[in-house]
Amino acid sequence: MISKILKILALITAFLAITGISAYLTLTLIIKSEDIVVIPELRGKDVVYALEILTDLGLNIKVAGSEYSSDIPKNHVIFQEPAPGAEIKKDRDLRIIISKGSRTIIMPNFIGLSIQQARIILEENDLRQGALSSTSSLLINKDNIISQVPEKGSMVKRNDYVDFLVSLGQLPDASIMPDFTGLPIDEAILLIEKYDFTLGEIKSVYYDDIPGNVVTGQEPQSGYRILEGSKVNLLINRDPSRKTGKYKAGENGIRLFRYRLEKGFLKRHIRIRLNLFGASSDFFDGHVKPGEEVWVLIPNNQDVTVFLYEDDELIKTKIYDLWSE
Repeated sequence: MISKILKILALITAFLAITGISAYLTLTLIIKSEDIVVIPELRGKDVVYALEILTDLGLNIKVAGSEYSSDIPKNHVIFQEPAPGAEIKKDRDLRIIISKGSRTIIMPNFIGLSIQQARIILEENDLRQGALSSTSSLLINKDNIISQVPEKGSMVKRNDYVDFLVSLGQLPDASIMPDFTGLPIDEAILLIEKYDFTLGEIKSVYYDDIPGNVVTGQEPQSGYRILEGSKVNLLINRDPSRKTGKYKAGENGIRLFRYRLEKGFLKRHIRIRLNLFGASSDFFDGHVKPGEEVWVLIPNNQDVTVFLYEDDELIKTKIYDLWSE
């Protein structure tokens, strides 16, 4: 009886052992199968696509380098390790090499593009900007490309240089230089503004048979061809002997230029420019309310010419002689 019971217990023990071993092996196989992934084919695939696929599979992508390829486009996978079909555990690394594209490419067309657009295309194609020259053009807008070297459509290597000729826009309008001699300085300055020239230096000379503060010379000379925006230098008649007289400019070292705006409703853009030491610069530039007064201090140790602009229109000039009342 006892032996029979022992046999039954032995059978039960063996059954339980076999069942436990089977369960362990089954569970281990399931866990193992969950940790193993099959490597997909990545060659020829975009690197972003490859990154997404490997991330979903629980693998890490490592870029081992980049090479030129005549048959694999730029930023696509050339080589992978492990190879497609191999089994690998999750969280392991997979190495790839990325294509830099073909070593030779067809030169893009840059003509008519802005230099900023051209630089973006150069970078996308691994090309470099070379010499940058400029000239006027009737057909191509300012800052856009007129021509390029190498020409569009030619075969070039990556990292080659591309030279550009950039448009300065149309040539400024040209006219014949007027004759300002004999005019009062303020009238001459108004005409310079009217012809869209730029006032340059104002120097002085003295002739006792010519009224004071009138133009006695100019550069360029009258009759010469001159471009819009060009500088015009003036020579005016001032008596240097007045400097032997009593100093009249004041004892406080400054003179005062004042201008009051007319009454109204809108602010005016006021700009006051001084020609001093042979150069011109803005001493006031701002918007002023109607009825308000603008003051500018004028140094009394130099001859100064003041130009007053209202809404960018020259409306007043005033000359301060060093020894004037």
